[in-house]
Amino acid sequence: MISEDQARTKILEAVQRLPPRKLPILEALDYFAAKDYLAHVPLPGFDNSAMDGYAVIASEASSGKRLRVVGEQRAGLNRRLQVSKGEAVRIFTGGPIPVGADAVVMQEDVTRDGEEIVLNVDVDPGEFVRRGGCDLSQGQKILGVGDRIGAATVGLLASQGFTEVSVGGEVRAAIISSGDELAEAGEQLQSGQIYDSNLVMLQSLTKLCGATVAFSRHCRDDNAALCSAFEAAAQNHILIVAGGVSVGEHDLVQSTLRSLGAKIDIWRVAIKPGKPFLFGRLGDCFVFGLPGNPVSAFVTFLQFVRPAILKMMGATGLDLPKVPAKLSRDVRNDGDRVHYLRGRITDGTFAPVGRQESHALFGLSQSDALLRVDVGESLRAGEMVVVQIWDSVSARGN
Repeated sequence: MISEDQARTKILEAVQRLPPRKLPILEALDYFAAKDYLAHVPLPGFDNSAMDGYAVIASEASSGKRLRVVGEQRAGLNRRLQVSKGEAVRIFTGGPIPVGADAVVMQEDVTRDGEEIVLNVDVDPGEFVRRGGCDLSQGQKILGVGDRIGAATVGLLASQGFTEVSVGGEVRAAIISSGDELAEAGEQLQSGQIYDSNLVMLQSLTKLCGATVAFSRHCRDDNAALCSAFEAAAQNHILIVAGGVSVGEHDLVQSTLRSLGAKIDIWRVAIKPGKPFLFGRLGDCFVFGLPGNPVSAFVTFLQFVRPAILKMMGATGLDLPKVPAKLSRDVRNDGDRVHYLRGRITDGTFAPVGRQESHALFGLSQSDALLRVDVGESLRAGEMVVVQIWDSVSARGN
């Protein structure tokens, strides 16, 4: 049995980034940049008005001053208007600043009198003028290798005229659940059976990471069925197997993988829940064997499978987001393994939820965070701790 850190290090050393691909910028949402991108044009590209109002010369614009309106500049093509002493140009938000003007007075701060305006306020130089390049300079880096492409980033890329972006490769995943005790949804449960929750849960987690689930199947505890499924699944980049990885007589995953020539690099990790964890390789396919208990499968996916997928996709930030929280009650780990408690954050307080057992799926469903408690560690109620969070937004990356 190896430590959690040793297991994670071995996994991340084994997996490598996949070759990049180009996607339209909208399809690149939530993927990771495969190269640096620099700004083609500054933002704004020219001095423009931040308000609807009048472009003026600040030194000529004091309260009570009367100015003649000599033109109108809307947002759009630059009419190349000019402002001289005693003049103003009607201007709208985003409109280019006329030559000679150095400020904009809001329309609410003037009184219009035919072709003239009367100023009701003093005007300072630069007031309500957006200077060209004040937000973004030409040549400035707007996206770095491994950065996640969010909705705002898509907008920024579009502002630079990009229509496509190079992102990390597509990770194809195969997911197999095993166990004679599992029934598919819609089937009539027999005595001793439970419905298969791992298969759909792991598909959901995999999709949230951005990988494509190319193969999914449930297998009985049967060597021939497992062999057939593993051989088909090994055509993908990763294979995730839930159940059958422990040491019982009917836990056939490890022996079946070895019979197919798989190399097993990790077997059992000092983590709770999730001790019977397996990592290896079958041909070019990386294999993750997760425990059959759903909470164990969930936790080991987040700690070991998720960072591997993100690295293969080209991400640089592989950890779950972490936030500080106040602990709601005393917690102690008297066991011999690191323990991940499941709980919920409410108003900055982390409270463990439900039964902290590996089968307790309802408590997990009510949780949104993990608290890592080291061996022998005691934490007191009210103490500030750091917890890992997961949800549909943060699952892919920071």
